[in-house]
Amino acid sequence: MDDNRLYAIGEVARRTGLSVSAIRFYSDEGVVAPARVTDAGHRHYDVHAIARLEFVSTLRELDAGLEDIRRLLDGSVTLTDLATAHLSRLDDQARRIRSRRAVLRTIAKQHTEAEQVVLLHKLAGMSDEDRDRLMDDFWAEISEDLQISSDFLDIMRNGPLVLPDEPSTEQLEAWIELADLLRDPGFRREVREALHATFSTPDAAVMTSTKMVDAFKRGGEILGRANDAQQAGAPADSPLGREIAAEYTAHLGEIAETPDSPRFRRKLAADVLNIERWHLEALEEEEASGDPYARYQSLVAIIDGSAQQAAEFKPFAWLSAALTASADHTLSPGRATRECPPSGDVAEA
Repeated sequence: MDDNRLYAIGEVARRTGLSVSAIRFYSDEGVVAPARVTDAGHRHYDVHAIARLEFVSTLRELDAGLEDIRRLLDGSVTLTDLATAHLSRLDDQARRIRSRRAVLRTIAKQHTEAEQVVLLHKLAGMSDEDRDRLMDDFWAEISEDLQISSDFLDIMRNGPLVLPDEPSTEQLEAWIELADLLRDPGFRREVREALHATFSTPDAAVMTSTKMVDAFKRGGEILGRANDAQQAGAPADSPLGREIAAEYTAHLGEIAETPDSPRFRRKLAADVLNIERWHLEALEEEEASGDPYARYQSLVAIIDGSAQQAAEFKPFAWLSAALTASADHTLSPGRATRECPPSGDVAEA
């Protein structure tokens, strides 16, 4: 295109793909003015105006408003600022669309009355603050007079319930179901009764104490290290494997007040596999029993993503093998360092 040439509005329309009426509209709105207007009122545009029209057309296709475009062209905002603000609006729209899709799919799967449709829409569109208030109210009611430590109560509650920025349909549907349950007086009563029945014994008071919570967290950290080592491909019979086995043995030995020995490590190796088997069987039994608290945990695990993490958490066989391998190293006062080597990198192990 010739930088010095002026183009009639019809030719500008052909070059830009815009309609003549659209070009006139942008001129009348002060967005892109023609380079010249003849005495007869004909508008002519130079190459710079045509470039601006093409830019405006692109922004309009991205749903940018006229006022935003006008501010961008006059230098009030940068293109980065405009894109960032528009992206935020699109993200909000996308979240609303996903929420509506989850509601519609839920309605399509079951016979839903008009009142339930309104409720489902409200639940799916709740803000983080609304979810926090609903959870706070639920836990305040079901945990009243429950004789357990606040630390154990925090573990049971699973912390703040936050939907990810881009939740899956499964997560949104789980939240809709959970929110509906949390507002149900009958469900609250069932969970409250189940928890009070479970934690009303003297043994329960000991197992839910702050001391036991700390021990549970420490055990979880060691299992996490074992899981990381297993996923990194570190052999169970390696310096790192023996180090983690020694940590686990020391941790369980302190709880059981049992000194370290090859026999104790082999017992722990068998216990670790039994723990995994017991955990899986307990989950299946809870789901089959219709335990209301088990359903609560299941839905929370879907919403916060911990269900997927649990499916990928498989340190037990590796830790059992590490304990067995480390037990084969003779324990004696002069060779204790063989059981507890210096910390090493997973990759090096």
